Amino acid sequence: MTEINSKKRALRANLLLLAISRRWLGIAITVISIYVTLPFVAPVLMHAGLRGPGGLIYTLYSPFCHQFAFRSFFLFGEQPTYPREITEIGAIPFEDAAIQSPEFVEVYARYAGIAPSAVTRADFDYFSPALQFASREFPGDNRMGYKVTLCERDISIYLAMLLGAILFRLVRRRLRPVPLLIYAILGLGPIGIDGFSQLLGYPPFNLWPARETLPAFRVVTGFLFGLMNVWLGFPYLEISFRETQEQIEDKLRRAGIHAGSGHN
Repeated sequence: MTEINSKKRALRANLLLLAISRRWLGIAITVISIYVTLPFVAPVLMHAGLRGPGGLIYTLYSPFCHQFAFRSFFLFGEQPTYPREITEIGAIPFEDAAIQSPEFVEVYARYAGIAPSAVTRADFDYFSPALQFASREFPGDNRMGYKVTLCERDISIYLAMLLGAILFRLVRRRLRPVPLLIYAILGLGPIGIDGFSQLLGYPPFNLWPARETLPAFRVVTGFLFGLMNVWLGFPYLEISFRETQEQIEDKLRRAGIHAGSGHN
């Protein structure tokens, strides 16, 4: 009896692994789709007054992104983005929008340890811990709109991965992994240069005058990085799951078990 149960468990495990190996791409597309959709659901919920469910989504995504308001997209507000004043792009800077938001001023005052009435616009000129924590916690308001739960660069990465995964369906049997040199130049290079040139201008490094990356640069570098990740990783996953599928099908065939056929 024990041996029979053991064989049944092994069969179920093999059938489960076979199903995954046949449908891994569909599973990956589904997971990425959900992951990249929920960040847009949160501001919709907040705008509709459903702050509880909306706030829960912000909390769930907070370990995976800094969620700074001045580096995020906004829905239902005056502008799609509110970059800091030093970007000089001609839009309403985050500092001006934030000082007019009682919600943000209250959150900032709590982190700064001062009364909300003592907060001035000049307080937002510094990349202080209080500004960072407040910008991370602040979801938005009725005037500014509500931010997407992933920053501009991160949401671009995952949207590009979703697009890449969908396109991969068309070439999965023919596409080889991207050469590492091309991956480094097109994937890692732009996002690394853009991100580190910004990071190293702020405390504790202060290697040069602080700068803020333009939203367009965040989008482009994130998109390139996401596409390159798919081009590098998915062909290897395809090879690995195809080999697993063939091995299990052969094992079941030798055991006299017909598991059907299929591919996602």
